[in-house]
Amino acid sequence: MKHKKFLLTLGATALVAAGGAVAVTMPADSGSRSEAEQVSVPTATAGVTKGDLVTSDRAKGTLGFSAERKISAGGQGVVTWLPGGGKTIGRDGKLYEVDGSAVFLMYGQTPAYRVLELGDEGEDVRQLKANLIALGFGSGLAADDEFTEGTVRGVKAWQKSHDLKETGKIGPESVAFAPAAVRVQDAEVTVGGRVAPGAGVLTTTSSERVVQFDLEVAKAGRYKSGDAVTVELPDGSRAKGRISAIGRTARTDEQSADKEPVIKVTVEFDAPDKVAGVDKAPVTVLLTGERRDDVLSVPVEALLAVDGGGFGVRVVEAGRARDVRVKLGIFANGRVEVSGGGLREGMKVGVPA
Repeated sequence: MKHKKFLLTLGATALVAAGGAVAVTMPADSGSRSEAEQVSVPTATAGVTKGDLVTSDRAKGTLGFSAERKISAGGQGVVTWLPGGGKTIGRDGKLYEVDGSAVFLMYGQTPAYRVLELGDEGEDVRQLKANLIALGFGSGLAADDEFTEGTVRGVKAWQKSHDLKETGKIGPESVAFAPAAVRVQDAEVTVGGRVAPGAGVLTTTSSERVVQFDLEVAKAGRYKSGDAVTVELPDGSRAKGRISAIGRTARTDEQSADKEPVIKVTVEFDAPDKVAGVDKAPVTVLLTGERRDDVLSVPVEALLAVDGGGFGVRVVEAGRARDVRVKLGIFANGRVEVSGGGLREGMKVGVPA
């Protein structure tokens, strides 16, 4: 075997940066060495260790809010009040006013699209009754999809609590539905402006903070929804979270020099109420990826580029050195998983001085 050089090539650098698992088949031995061909003993060595390796990635992300949605006008008239940007509105909170009449938030997936009254049936009736019960106006109500006499009484009690005309009917001119509490991001109109049914009034998001970041498509297979992450916040603190969504559509990252394809990843915090910071503030996401338990590893700088392709290390024993071929696994924290070549825990391998 010819003399090897320590791994400094661009190809090796790219391999280390990729951090993925590889399996390299080494060329066969060319025979025993003569005394003149014996390799030199490195002046610096490092140990072959046995333990767990876990890959990790760092990604630049943005602190923000998820679930952007529009709140549309249920009636027509002049907008007489709007909430301020950043305000969080919960169940039974006031969203906006038209002609002096308020529109309130109730929770549900189905939008308010009709006036509900005695005898109506449907999912929108079911979610209305669920809200009346949650707000204390549903005494004796069953959580079903029928608008009953009891529902009429519940609606009238709710209307009375807001000084509204007690009609026992309810529709888009007085309620809007969203899955949960909302945070006002922007107003689509101004106070004094006119709106018609269906016109956008507010742009809202979820009330809980999330982080979104771009992940290279090549790394997407390492992570899945539910994987734990750590987020470094703008004030230097760290917060734990989990991946909640991984995009399915790739796009070009215009910020990268090579226009690398990326997908959007969303992280939800384990304790969102404890996370503070300016909206759209930059953060760093630390991701934990592939794991290998109880494997041998050496420092990355111990790798040798072998003639004919592949990698090896220079083993130092009893004052002598020999080159052995190895197969590589994952790269993590400056080390690389190695196997083959008769390596054992506690052996010494050469590294650059």
